[in-house]
Amino acid sequence: MTNYDCPFRAMDALLEKLSAKSKITIVDFHAEATSEKVAMGRYLDGRVSAVLGTHTHVGTIDARILPGGTAYVTDIGMTGPDDSIIGDDPEAVIQRFLTMMPHHLSVGRGKPVFNAIMVEVDEKSRKATSIERIMRELA
Repeated sequence: MTNYDCPFRAMDALLEKLSAKSKITIVDFHAEATSEKVAMGRYLDGRVSAVLGTHTHVGTIDARILPGGTAYVTDIGMTGPDDSIIGDDPEAVIQRFLTMMPHHLSVGRGKPVFNAIMVEVDEKSRKATSIERIMRELA
């Protein structure tokens, strides 16, 4: 991709504007590559309360508090049907890959799955005190 702002420099500019207004800052970093998310977490460590990755729809098991006090996870996961490919009907997704033809994807079936992250933050220090992955299969 070209002609896009650097997300690291964009975060610097945003944090400069928010620093006086925000007690707690949570960053939802919507990126494809794991390395981009890990790098952003490390880059913002100690400057924000949490960096929570999104986009892949597959929850990761690396929820932790970074050395500077920022809660971090590479990907929260998704909320949607478990018999799916990131929420979509598996057959429709496979056909799209095989034919390379765009077409409407319908929602997959099966039990709903709920993925989330709970972060506790100390208001005084603005640092995370805990991070917990939540995954529930609903009946």
